[in-house]
Amino acid sequence: MNEVKQPKKPLIYYYVIVLLVLMLFNFLAMPWILQRQVREVDYGTFISMTEEKQVGQVEIQAESNQIIFTDKDNTAVYKTGMVDDPDLTARLYNSGAKFSGQIIEQMSPILSFLLTWVLPIVIFIGIGQWMSKKMMDRAGGPNSMAFGMGKSNAKIYVKSSEGIRFSDVAGEDEAKENLKEIVDYLHNPNIYKEVGAAMPKGILLVGPPGTGKTMLAKAVAGEANVPFFSMSGSEFVEMFVGMGAAKVRDLFRQAKEKAPCIVFIDEIDAIGKKRDGQIGGNDEREQTLNQLLTEMDGFEENSGVILLAATNRPESLDPALTRPGRFDRRVPVELPDMKGREEILKVHARKIKVSDDADFGKVARMASGASGAELANIVNEAALRAVRSGRKVVTQADLEESIEVVIAGYQKKNAILTDKEKKIVACHEIGHALVAAMQSHSAPVQKITIVPRTSGALGYTMQVEEGEHYLMSKEEIENKIATLTGGRAAEELVFGSITTGASNDIEQATKLSRAMITRYGMSEEFDMVAMETVTNQYLGGDTSLACSAETQTQIDQQVVETVKKQHEKARRILSENRQKLDELADYLYEKETITGDEFMAILNA
Repeated sequence: MNEVKQPKKPLIYYYVIVLLVLMLFNFLAMPWILQRQVREVDYGTFISMTEEKQVGQVEIQAESNQIIFTDKDNTAVYKTGMVDDPDLTARLYNSGAKFSGQIIEQMSPILSFLLTWVLPIVIFIGIGQWMSKKMMDRAGGPNSMAFGMGKSNAKIYVKSSEGIRFSDVAGEDEAKENLKEIVDYLHNPNIYKEVGAAMPKGILLVGPPGTGKTMLAKAVAGEANVPFFSMSGSEFVEMFVGMGAAKVRDLFRQAKEKAPCIVFIDEIDAIGKKRDGQIGGNDEREQTLNQLLTEMDGFEENSGVILLAATNRPESLDPALTRPGRFDRRVPVELPDMKGREEILKVHARKIKVSDDADFGKVARMASGASGAELANIVNEAALRAVRSGRKVVTQADLEESIEVVIAGYQKKNAILTDKEKKIVACHEIGHALVAAMQSHSAPVQKITIVPRTSGALGYTMQVEEGEHYLMSKEEIENKIATLTGGRAAEELVFGSITTGASNDIEQATKLSRAMITRYGMSEEFDMVAMETVTNQYLGGDTSLACSAETQTQIDQQVVETVKKQHEKARRILSENRQKLDELADYLYEKETITGDEFMAILNA
C-alpha cells in the first residue's frame, strides 16, 4: 500500500544544523572580523615609532614571525613582519615600551563581548524561532507541541489495490476467518447495526515470532480498502514524561478523522505491560498506557475505528488492556501445521522459478515446527543455492538442502576431521538412527550425514514424521530419550570410550525427562501435580520450579533414573544389532551422507 505521510526529520537534525552554523561563525567569521581591526605597517614604521617613544605594548610572536604592537595610548593596534634585528630588545627597552609577553587586546572589550557572546545568542534564537515555526506548520498549527514531540509518527497507508491480501497469507486459516469478519464490518456496517451487533474495539494478535501477525494486519487493511495507521509500541515511549500520551491522543485524533480505518500497534507489550506500582517505575510508559486505555474506552460505538495489536508476550499485558470492552478478541497466530506449511511454501514459491518435480508436501514434512518467516527463508536459500550452482530453476534438492542450511547451517568447507574422529561421528549418528528404527514409536530416518556444519554440528540424523502429531504418549517420549542416548551408547559399545559429541543430546534428553515429571504428570510418585510453570510460552518457554528444595531433590533423582533407564535400553538395542551397527557405520564413513532409503535397505538386507 502507498504511504502518504512524509517521514519527519529527527530533532537532532535541527540541532546539528544550528551547531554547524555557530561553528562556521566562530572559525571563519570571527578570525576575519578580528583581522580587520589590526593595521599592518612596515618594519621601518615600527623602528621610527620606537625611537620616538610612541609604542605602548609589544608582543613578539616568533612562531608566526610577526610583531604586534600598540601606540602609546593603547588605542590602535599595529602588525609588522619580523626581521633579523639584534638590537630589537635594547631599542624596545630604551623606548619605554612594555614587552613582557603580555597578549595585546586587538579590539575593544565592548566589541569583543558583542561579537563573541551577544551575536551567537541572537543567531541561535533566530534559528530556533524559524525551526519552531516550520515544525508548527508541519504539525498542524500553533496548538501542536514544540518541535512536534507530541505528534504521532505513525505510518499512514491509504486505499490501494496493490496491497497485501488474504491470498498472500497462508497457513493461518483460523486467524483469517476471525479477521474476515472485521473486513466485512468495515464494508457493510449497516448489516451489523440492524441486528444491534457491535464490532470488537480491539483485536489482539498473539503468537510466536515470524508467524505473520504484522502481515495479517496489513492483509486486513488491504482487503478492507481503508486507511491503515501502523506504529510500533516502542515509538510511543519518549524521553520526556507525557510525550507518549500526547502521541496516543494525536494518533486516535487522526484515526477518527479518517474513519473507517484500522490502527495497528506492533509489539504493544512495550507500552502495555502490567502496572506494578513499584517506586521508580517507568512513569512515561504508565502514562502512555493510561492514555491508551482512555482512548479505547472513549470510542463511540460503531465509529469505524478498529484497533489491531500484536505481541509475543500476552501474559505480560495489563489486565485493564485485555478486558472486554478494550481488546475484546484474542486471535492466536500459531506455528502452521503440515498443510499450512505446504501452503506457505507455495505462496513464497510464486516469486521464484521452481521445477515441476518439486514436492512441497515432502519439504513441509521435513520442516516440522518452522514458522512462516523460516519457510520464506528456506525458499530464498533454495533460490540462492540454484544461482550458486549456475541453474535458473530451483529443484527439489535445493529445497531439501535449504532446510538443512536453516536448521544446521552451511557445510563447513575447511573442517577436516581426522580418520578416528570421522569413524566416531559415523558410529555416533548410526547409533541414533538404529535405535530410532528399532523402536516402533520413533519417526523414520530421512537422512544421515557426517559433514560438519557451521552451527558446530559434526553430523546429524534427520527424522521426519509421517504425519502431524499433536499429542505424545509417555512411551513416545521415552523412545525419543532412548534415541537421543543412542549416539553415546554406540561410542561406548564400539570404542569403549566416550566423547564430547553427545553434549546437545544430553541437554535435550534431560529437558524431556524433566518435563515428563514436572509438567506432564508422567511420574508415579508425584502423579498429576505441576512442579514447574512456563512463562513466555511464545519466546522459548522459560520455566520456573514451584516446589520445595526437598521436592527438587526428588525430581533430580527421577530425571537421572529416567535417562539412565533409556540409556540402558539404547545400549541393549545396539548390542543386539551390533553387526548392523558396524556395517552401517562403515557405509556412512565411506559415503559421508546417506538417505533413509539406503539406511533401511542395509538394515533389512
